[in-house]
Amino acid sequence: MSVDKISMIGCDRVDSESYLPDAEKIVEGNPAQTLWHCYDSKDQTFGAGIWQGEPGTHRVNYTEEEVCFLLQGRVVVTDNEGNTKELNQGDMFAIPAGFQGTWTTIESAKKLYVIYEK
Repeated sequence: MSVDKISMIGCDRVDSESYLPDAEKIVEGNPAQTLWHCYDSKDQTFGAGIWQGEPGTHRVNYTEEEVCFLLQGRVVVTDNEGNTKELNQGDMFAIPAGFQGTWTTIESAKKLYVIYEK
């Protein structure tokens, strides 16, 4: 296989997509988000890119496995039982498929993500 098949990951590599979570998922603030999705496997089960979020809280329901590296900012992830985990610039973490709760962007954040959808 040729090196031409290697995909570069970065905000300057693809067009961005800006959006808000669905209105019924927004809990607080204006959690505007921008996505630079740079890679998908042939079978569409594996992908990678950059995500950026603005302050606010929205509900999440993960159907995919996701590994993240927080490039900047601060976020708090809360499960449905009220347990929280604060994540800061430089943290690398994995969120398992099936996780439900809220994602709160405290300070504008940017993460590198890799996802696997079964």
